[in-house]
Amino acid sequence: MSDGTIPFNRPTLAGRELEHMRAAVERGHTSADGPFSRAVAELLEAETGAAEVLLTTSCTAALEMTAMLLDVGPGDSVVVPSFGFVTTALAYARQGARVLFCDIEAATLGLDPTHLATLMDETVRAVVPIHYGGIACDLDAIREVVAAWPRAELVEDNAHGLFAAYRDRPLGSFGRFATLSFHETKNFICGEGGAILVNDEADVDRARVVFHKGTNRSAFLLGQVDKYTWQDTGSSFGLSDVLAAYLYGQLDERESILGRRRAAFDRYLDALAPLADRHGLRLPIVTPDRRQGYHLFYVLLPDQRTRDHVLDEMRASGVHATFHYVPLHSSPHGRRVSARPVDCPTTDDVSGRLLRLPFFTSLDPATTDRVVEAFGAALASA
Repeated sequence: MSDGTIPFNRPTLAGRELEHMRAAVERGHTSADGPFSRAVAELLEAETGAAEVLLTTSCTAALEMTAMLLDVGPGDSVVVPSFGFVTTALAYARQGARVLFCDIEAATLGLDPTHLATLMDETVRAVVPIHYGGIACDLDAIREVVAAWPRAELVEDNAHGLFAAYRDRPLGSFGRFATLSFHETKNFICGEGGAILVNDEADVDRARVVFHKGTNRSAFLLGQVDKYTWQDTGSSFGLSDVLAAYLYGQLDERESILGRRRAAFDRYLDALAPLADRHGLRLPIVTPDRRQGYHLFYVLLPDQRTRDHVLDEMRASGVHATFHYVPLHSSPHGRRVSARPVDCPTTDDVSGRLLRLPFFTSLDPATTDRVVEAFGAALASA
């Protein structure tokens, strides 16, 4: 930044985003489901194997679509990690479901299969893991737990993990549905945006109806009916084609973007390794069976007092680090929508010790060095 501060996030132009946006306007289709929306959907279908991809105004909207498609409502419960953003739970709670908050694994910071098994009962309609930081949860173990309850469905909140993989299979391809985020803080951006991945061909027709405000407009556009009308529940979920044009420019540069983020991640990892050994820090763990998405970089400090001190000192020096997340199970509204009280000790511990460093696509070596220097100085004064 011009004042010398280092922001936590900085949106980055990667290619032909502005050119594509101009083209969208000049073509005259700026609303949802236009040419760029279809191009993005086809790209994502090819990368993930989804039967259908629908671009939405946000990942929150995509999650809300999954709640509608699963007919979640009063009497149902949905399992989400307590260590996550509020909208993962909110999408189901607003449909009348109760929420079961699950603890996380210490290594991946993803949903803990062992705790999940203790939460499952006949009311569970969906289990919604988050692939934190673009590092996959233990999907094999989670799927084994879910499979024992025929009414429960797996929905992946893959806001962090586009183009990441678990055992050579793309994240987002394991659940009946999956959701993506293209918010300005994510790897691939369009300001605000998201997508739902429909992985079962049998869900495609209804997903299109829910997406098109509860109408069969999609069937009409495909020539399958001579008019369209109100068929089902739904809402106005579609992303403007102008934003889809921006997103297409980003996704077209996906190898470059991921390469730059990988380089920044590795620079942090190499520079912080000596401090980790000396001060008892925990850096991200990525096991060989996972290909990560390079969404963020975090450090686990020894205790909350040290984390808070380092955070304050870094911000005072102009480096905008931050924390992540406040546990949902102990939040005011989390308590109100919870199906029953739960203990999530790993979530409580991680939430109090985790610090996220500035991380964005244009993060260069000199800026990384400044962040590490500020972090080291703050840690030394703790």
